[in-house]
Amino acid sequence: MKLQRFTLLVAALLITSAAVAQQSQLEPSAEKLQQHVTYLASDELDGRRTGTAGANEAAKYIAREFERLGLRPAPATDSRKINVMLARYLQTFPYIGRVELGKNNVLSVRSGETLNFRVGEDWMPLGISTNKKLDLTEVVFAGYGITAAELNHNDYKGTYTKTQVAVIQKGTPDGDNPHGKFTTAGQLRFKVAAAQSAGVGALLIISSEDDLKNDALARLHYDNAGLAGIPVAVISKQTAEKLANARQVTLATDVVRVDVAAHNVVGVIEGSDPVLKDESIVIGAHYDHLGRGGEGSLAPREGEIHHGADDNASGTAGVLELARIFSTQRPKLKRTLVFIAFSGEEEGLLGSNYYVNHPLMPLDKTVAMINMDMIGRMKDRKLIIGGVGTAKEWRELITQANMAQKTTITANSGSPAPKGVPIVVSGNGRPIMTTDPNGAFELTMNEDGYGPSDHSSFYSKQIPVLFFWTGTHTDYHKPSDTFEKINYNDEARILNLVSRIVKDVDSADPRLTFTTAKSDPPRGGGFRVYLGTIPNYAETNDGLLLDGVRDDSPAAKAGLKAGDKIIKIGNREVKNVYDYTYSLGEMKAGQEYVIEVMRGGEKLTLKIVPQSRN
Repeated sequence: MKLQRFTLLVAALLITSAAVAQQSQLEPSAEKLQQHVTYLASDELDGRRTGTAGANEAAKYIAREFERLGLRPAPATDSRKINVMLARYLQTFPYIGRVELGKNNVLSVRSGETLNFRVGEDWMPLGISTNKKLDLTEVVFAGYGITAAELNHNDYKGTYTKTQVAVIQKGTPDGDNPHGKFTTAGQLRFKVAAAQSAGVGALLIISSEDDLKNDALARLHYDNAGLAGIPVAVISKQTAEKLANARQVTLATDVVRVDVAAHNVVGVIEGSDPVLKDESIVIGAHYDHLGRGGEGSLAPREGEIHHGADDNASGTAGVLELARIFSTQRPKLKRTLVFIAFSGEEEGLLGSNYYVNHPLMPLDKTVAMINMDMIGRMKDRKLIIGGVGTAKEWRELITQANMAQKTTITANSGSPAPKGVPIVVSGNGRPIMTTDPNGAFELTMNEDGYGPSDHSSFYSKQIPVLFFWTGTHTDYHKPSDTFEKINYNDEARILNLVSRIVKDVDSADPRLTFTTAKSDPPRGGGFRVYLGTIPNYAETNDGLLLDGVRDDSPAAKAGLKAGDKIIKIGNREVKNVYDYTYSLGEMKAGQEYVIEVMRGGEKLTLKIVPQSRN
């Protein structure tokens, strides 16, 4: 009897040891995370701006890792081949990555004599300018070109016509103050919208530099958010002086916008269950960043590499590390895992939006989407999880998984002993399993499924989502977001939590129950009113497409729906997200407005009453 008990004890220990060894292989590795982030955030990739060589190199790196780990490409990937084998993992989406001058750019004035100005020397059309030729009969000087109803400020006084050209100063009355009251209204796109709203035919912006070539506006750039709707150009100070007495202005803008390759990277681990493998769980992060600054940067000057270690090499490394773990696990999960590294997030969720509208795996079979964006700068065990209200099971799953974080396992008796109270001890007396009351995270759980990252695209298609991040910091969107500042050990712990949640989602035969998350009207934001719309930030020139509408919001009460395209609010035409935002700034809470939308080819006229922001 004693021999039998001894044999069973040995067998149990062997089983425990094997299980611990396997568990160790499935633990996220801080060292591997650092390897990935160090490369992705290196100078070599030049900031990974969408459509650039650096972003394409990052895509190749991710695809190469997927291939090495044995992930298969998703069905029907379609790519401009960077590499014959790696291209199988790429999903290409349209992106304007380069802007060039055409051959028909003209600016001339007639004031007794005709003066012809040199493009690139005396003036330069902007990358967002509409291409058009105009004969303008009057020059209007309109201060800073700012209209801000909430500040009771309007640089456009009187009535204007399409035969007039507005000439404005660069900047705002606040000077160089980045926190001034005109910061939002003084942005380029809002100045363009103000000029359009005033009714002028074109807009010329006076450079703040003595030499036009040193002005950032003179460097052709396009933000993939739609054309301005009118010709827009920057002019030198000397050119502005010569416009003062002009009786006629001839302006022709010719800007060529060049489409370049931009890619999502997609790898798949097929599920093991004959039935449930048709369902999938998406694990994603965006790999693009801001290149050398410009649009979106918070750096004081352009030209420096924005490394994007936390934003979002950290999340991309997390995708790769989870792909390694789940490709190693035996048996495999029941459901199929789809790993996606998105591009175009910084420009407005372009890659994820393209994916959900051109899915490589059926969306109706997508059980959940897990998004990781900026998970590398944890402090004091604090972790933020968004999207908790998008499935009724999320909160319980997250709480249980977080409690399990208190247990730490190591299979190597030579490794440092895990902290905490020992509950399993090895033959040499070292603990191999402990419980640590401080092992769980201090969680902040937010209900909303919408937000400024790629999970929002999936939630708009009624897919349960979770969004993991560790919060912002002083290096956000600056060149100083570098690899050595990442907290790799805590990022590995975050991935351990994500892994547990994915396994729990997979282990339940019934899929998650989608719910519409509760959301309160956002506070602040620079506008006095709230509508509850979720704009699509992809390029448009014929209206603003809505990805979604928040429940019980003014937009929902007005009858607006996901898929609607707003073309007019009141008397203001809406061609893109900036026109829409400008119109929002003019609205007053409690006042009824007529709103025109296109829905499935039909024009609808609705009425909306904005709600006050608190």
